[in-house]
This record gives sequence, structure tokens and C-alpha cells, in this order.
Amino acid sequence: MSDASQSRCVYFLSNPDKGDAASVMEDLRSFADSRCTIVGSSLGFDGRAAVEAGADRIVVIGGDGTLIGVARSLGLDQRPLIGVNVGKLGFLAEFSIDELKSCFDRAIRDDTIISRRTVLQVTVRHEGDVRDASLAVNDCVIQAGPPFRIIKLGITINGAHLSNVGGDGLIVCTPSGSTAHNLSAGGPIMQPGVDAIVLTPLSPHSLTHKPLVVERESVIDILALDVNEGTTAIIDGQVSHLLRPGDRVTIRRFDSDFLLVHNPLYAEWHNLVTKLHWGRAPSCE
Repeated sequence: MSDASQSRCVYFLSNPDKGDAASVMEDLRSFADSRCTIVGSSLGFDGRAAVEAGADRIVVIGGDGTLIGVARSLGLDQRPLIGVNVGKLGFLAEFSIDELKSCFDRAIRDDTIISRRTVLQVTVRHEGDVRDASLAVNDCVIQAGPPFRIIKLGITINGAHLSNVGGDGLIVCTPSGSTAHNLSAGGPIMQPGVDAIVLTPLSPHSLTHKPLVVERESVIDILALDVNEGTTAIIDGQVSHLLRPGDRVTIRRFDSDFLLVHNPLYAEWHNLVTKLHWGRAPSCE
């Protein structure tokens, strides 16, 4: 082991809601003990203790939701996250336990396998005053909610009115989030490093409102023109803000990127092809 590996500081975070995540964390801590400087470990989704401890890498044990929660907690102090999947799909949490062990030194040392991904700042204003603010690693989804009548949203980009959209709502997502709710709603799949933001209308009552890709530096304003009692802005599926008539949701690029360590054992498109089965030919059986 090189001196560079030994000097790297690593913090371990584990999702307390995953049954075996705590034991996995102890196993990985034991494995890593002689390979790096371990600066701490904890159960939860808050990565601020890792930042305060001076971590160069944070090993996150859980699933994609755990990774997203940790990234959101870091705010401006983003650190490269190594996702160990003990959840379901594991699209962002790319490493199995054995895979991380087999390439641990490279995962904590090699900065060339860090993927930089756009994060969004979502601000909800009521009568001009800030009511809520959140970070979105994947997306901000405005959903009609009960009583499930069509809602109307006004969309402005960089101060210029674009359109009023009537339907079930709107998805605004990062390239990382393009394979989440956006994919299910018929939006485009985007390479993680693309400098862009996607707007995908949800079941628009129109033949002309199609998904739109805009520049990453765009400032998107969404005005709640006609909404239901349960209309909600949902951030990464983890945080919800009820919207009232006249509320304005402003979405722009956040000042720090989400840093994700890519599993070097796999090609760039491995997860898209093997986990989402993109491009698979129809079966003749």
C-alpha cells in the first residue's frame, strides 16, 4: 500500500433502516483499517460530521436514496461519495461489498474516477417571501395531488415567459435524475456529466408540451397559477413542500456539484444497460 493511500481520510456512513448495513459498515471498517486513515463512522444520513473530521472520501452504505440524502446534507461542502449498495437497484450506489474491497485503494485515491454532477437549488416563495429552500440531487417534481384536478403552472426561464402548462404537474431534473421519475414520464435519458437541466411535463393536457432540455445555468421559475389543496413540490422523493395559489418555485444550479466515485470495474454505460436494460432486443419467446 502506498503512502498516498494511507494518508487518505475516510468516513463511513450507514443507513440505519437497512437491516444489515451496520454489520456491513463494521466489516468494511475492519477491512479498511490498515489501508487508509479512518476518521469516523456513524448511522444516519448526515454527512456533516465527515466534513468536520476532514474526510477525503465518504463510504455510504445503503442504496441510492441514502446517497442522495447524504449528498443533500453536505451542502456546499461536497465530498466524493462511494456508494455501497445494500438496497434494491443500486444505480448510483455502484459498489457491492466485494467490489469495493477489490478496488478500495483506487476508489479512495484516484480522482479521475470521480463523476461531477449538477445539484439544483429549489426555493419556494409565497407573496415574495422565501418559505422553503432545499437542494435537489435528482429532481423537483410538482404533482397535482388531491383532489387530483388538472393544475396550471406558468413557466419562465431566465426572466422570459415560456408557457403555461396544464396537466398533472412538472418534473425539473438533473442529468443524474433523468433516469428516475423523468424516465417513467417519458423524459430523455442524459449522460451524468451533461451541463443541462430537463423539464418534463406530467400528463400535459396538450399535444405540444414535450420534454425540454435547457442550459445548466438557466434560472427556472414555476408559478402556481391554479393548484389543488394537495399540490406539492417534492424534492428527491425525500422532502415535500405544499404549494398555494400564487407560490413561485425557483430552480437554479447550486454552487457545488455532487461528487460520486464511479466503480472502475465497469464501463460507463454498465448500469444503464444491465440494470435498466436499455437497448435490449425484444424477446421472440
